[in-house]
Amino acid sequence: MMQVIFLCLLLSFSLQSSSAQAQSCSSESFSGNRLYSSCNSLPYLGASLHWTYYASNGTVDVAYRAPQSSSGWVAWAINPSGAGMTGANAFLAFPDSATGAVTVWTTQLSTYSPTVQDQSLSFSVYSKAAEYSNGLYTIYATLEVPSNNTKVNAVWQASMQLQNGVPNGHSTFGDNVNSQSTLDLLSGHAASAEDNSKQHRKNIHGVLNAVSWGVMMPIGAIIARYLRVFQSADPAWYYLHIACQTSAYIIGVSGWGLGLKLGSESVGVVHQKHRMMGIALFCLATLQVFALLLRPDKKNKHRIYWNIYHHSVGYLVIILSVANIFNGFDILLPAKKWKHTYIATIVLLLVIALALEVITWAVVLRRRPKSSEKSHHGSNGVNGHGIKQHQVV
Repeated sequence: MMQVIFLCLLLSFSLQSSSAQAQSCSSESFSGNRLYSSCNSLPYLGASLHWTYYASNGTVDVAYRAPQSSSGWVAWAINPSGAGMTGANAFLAFPDSATGAVTVWTTQLSTYSPTVQDQSLSFSVYSKAAEYSNGLYTIYATLEVPSNNTKVNAVWQASMQLQNGVPNGHSTFGDNVNSQSTLDLLSGHAASAEDNSKQHRKNIHGVLNAVSWGVMMPIGAIIARYLRVFQSADPAWYYLHIACQTSAYIIGVSGWGLGLKLGSESVGVVHQKHRMMGIALFCLATLQVFALLLRPDKKNKHRIYWNIYHHSVGYLVIILSVANIFNGFDILLPAKKWKHTYIATIVLLLVIALALEVITWAVVLRRRPKSSEKSHHGSNGVNGHGIKQHQVV
């Protein structure tokens, strides 16, 4: 069991570095012998930004480059009024629906579901162009730096969604919701608030829930189902079970609360399935905790009904937990090795459970008196197979 917990702790340290870093931008070259004094490999979507800032007149030449299918689109934007998409002034490159040639539009994004049209921006644009080559879109522009502020809020995007030949929406998962940063045109430093705070909290949310709901809860169930069969483990198994499930509940509720906070901060982005499963998990697990206060005595005739309820809800919590964790992987999109690590952890727990199932059957069958096996097990709270009823919190 300690090996499983160690794997999860390793996951907690590793998810923080899950976002893939783009390759160095310094070796990139551009058509027309264009040269730029600075560049930055942006942390998401494999994009890079090259620029030359002219302090004398407050303008900047930029080249935004990102990988994409020739039938998709890319965008780069500056938000003069804040961070994120709303309020951003964007440059979009996409294939012309009539000719197939690459075209570039400028548009202002006033909502999370804007109607994209070619229009003037809130600052001057002196030139714009775009090209597609070797699987890469490149947007070229010369523009006025808003208020001549050398620290600009940048947003970038990529998608395959077009409607009537015009960019229309993008994914609301992983890199596509993280692709924003504050860029210093003088130093070249790009500080992503998403990287430093919100993304870090997303990683913590994922780790807390994967360890608690996704690993500790199943371990607690395994303890209750199998260790109680061994007489030498009584009553230690019960206290281990309670300790494991209680710890899992406390850690899980912390992760759940953090998830609600993250959801409230992500205006316009709702992961409805993940959210509803999380709320259902919290309600069922809380019900399990309070149900302990109503647990009948072992000799009470209603105890069997309480056991059925307790087992059913407990197993439902575990199944729902694992399903929601995989849904979380699809949202957070960490490196594939971490999803594979969790899969390996679940497989390991299943193998352990299967081995203990065989061992405990052997122990019970060996212990059972041959002369009165049915009456003996029927009077001591075991199920029809000779295995004691197990509790899952």
